[in-house]
Amino acid sequence: MAYEAGALEATLQAAAGGDAALFAELRAAYAESVARQVDLLERSRCDGNWTLSAMRLKGLAASFHAKQLLDLAEQALIAAPGEPTIVRRLKAYVGEVTAD
Repeated sequence: MAYEAGALEATLQAAAGGDAALFAELRAAYAESVARQVDLLERSRCDGNWTLSAMRLKGLAASFHAKQLLDLAEQALIAAPGEPTIVRRLKAYVGEVTAD
């Protein structure tokens, strides 16, 4: 699944109002928040913590109109806690978001 900026970038542009520095700050804050939740998800050892992290990822996705993250968060919600496949996909997403 390749990273698709689309709506995420448009949302950040709209929020930044043409201010390049603010856009960069918002993008960095988004990437940091996603990375933090993915880390918590990966370290989850119980259903409750896994679900909480997945729901936070879903909330971030909804707030920023990030469809790809929304899809991944929904996959995490139906996966068993600790599912390595979804963790790998989320880490790949984080890598793609922070690379741009």
